[in-house]
Amino acid sequence: MMACRSTAGFARASTLLASLLLAGCAVGPDFKMPLAPQGAGYMAGTMIPSTVSTPGMLGEAQHFIPGKEIPDQWWRLFHSRPLNALVERALAENPTLAAARAALRAARENVLAQEGSLFPSVGLDASDARIRTATGALAPTSASGAPEYTLYTGQLNISYAVDVFGLNRRMIESTAAQAETQRFQMEAAHLTLTTNVVVAAAREAGLRSEIAAQQDIIKAESTVTDIVRSQYKLGDVSEANLLQQEAVLAQARGLLPPLQKQLALQHNALIALVGGFPNEDIAQQFDLSSLRVPRDLPVSLPSELVAQRPDIRAAAANLHAASAQVGVAIANRLPKISLSANAGTAVTTLASSVTPTNMFFTMAGGLTQPLFDGGTLLHKEGAAKALFDEATSQYRATVIGAFRDVADTLHALQSDAEALRAAVTAERAAARSFDTMQQQLKLGSTSYLYVLDAERTYEMARLGLVQAQVMRLADTAALFQALGGGWRESPDLPGDPG
Repeated sequence: MMACRSTAGFARASTLLASLLLAGCAVGPDFKMPLAPQGAGYMAGTMIPSTVSTPGMLGEAQHFIPGKEIPDQWWRLFHSRPLNALVERALAENPTLAAARAALRAARENVLAQEGSLFPSVGLDASDARIRTATGALAPTSASGAPEYTLYTGQLNISYAVDVFGLNRRMIESTAAQAETQRFQMEAAHLTLTTNVVVAAAREAGLRSEIAAQQDIIKAESTVTDIVRSQYKLGDVSEANLLQQEAVLAQARGLLPPLQKQLALQHNALIALVGGFPNEDIAQQFDLSSLRVPRDLPVSLPSELVAQRPDIRAAAANLHAASAQVGVAIANRLPKISLSANAGTAVTTLASSVTPTNMFFTMAGGLTQPLFDGGTLLHKEGAAKALFDEATSQYRATVIGAFRDVADTLHALQSDAEALRAAVTAERAAARSFDTMQQQLKLGSTSYLYVLDAERTYEMARLGLVQAQVMRLADTAALFQALGGGWRESPDLPGDPG
């Protein structure tokens, strides 16, 4: 009979608990995703539809297409199989990205842990004790009257904090928003890694071209040195001219080791990006002829940029977490209701543990309300609201920075195309001039000083062309990074074990 009353009591408690929970509300502001800034754009005037084109390597015109979808694997637009393989290896083995994935898994586990606050806490206690009572005047405590007996006690404990004002729900909301922040930080790490690999490959290719150019210049200057040496023997030029040319040749040779050093350092950086050690090597080697400039470049609409830049989404998630913390601070100032119950049995023999006369239960409810705390909770609420205002300003600053990044890269790509055209023109003119001067020097029809000037001009033009080509590749990769890369609707990145 007592067991039936216990069951009925638990049923009434469950009904009361559900009613309180459903009637409750989550205090504090309900977060709304910030809207895209009205009237925001990348340029004050009309965007140029395409860049200029230049004959020769990496001189194709690039067309800006507003609203075009960004490919998920955007680096494939450079049409380099070695680059594709290297990016895939970096995504699989880079430790920084792996750490970001692990941090995301931890954040998601914290959300699940926080969600446990919505459920009752259930525990089981069991114990046994050997007891001996004093004989004489004291009454025996066991039914048999024996002074020595074993007491077996077992009970089920249930406790529940009723989330009337949404304290737990706001805590879950804040934790979930923090997990979203971690998700977008992982997305940003993914985007930064792929961009760094593309840029590093382009710079390595550029350094190889600079080394090749410098080697060609050394050969040309060696030829000039031989010509000047022959003319010196014939008495056509002075010893000062010969010494000057030999100094120019030595200077050109001296520029080669620093370039080789830069190439070694760049190659080590590329190996580190794919998770390797300096004593390892990668099969892929890059030169400028193996890369292509993407011709059709997507330019996301302002509303799309806000929705796909991982840093903007992370800032929005931080804003969401700050909003939920305002609700937490408000709820902490309001009453808290708790329910608890336990039921069990206390017997001297295990066989009688299910006997109704040996069973017991208790049910209790509690309410706590802060009355005076020196203003602690009030000021914590004020601090939470101030942090929300801070997150709002940080979100706006992130959006403004994102628009500036896109604008900067669009201007840079237009400038890069024009710089490449000028560099190609200068290099071709300098090459013809230097070749002509060498021929005239052989015939003795020009001064050595003219050859020296043409030589220096050609050297600068050759290196300037390589640098212009590399800059165009790097700024193209920077545009994809500024736009947020290829947006994935799924919450996990490829290879994310979570």
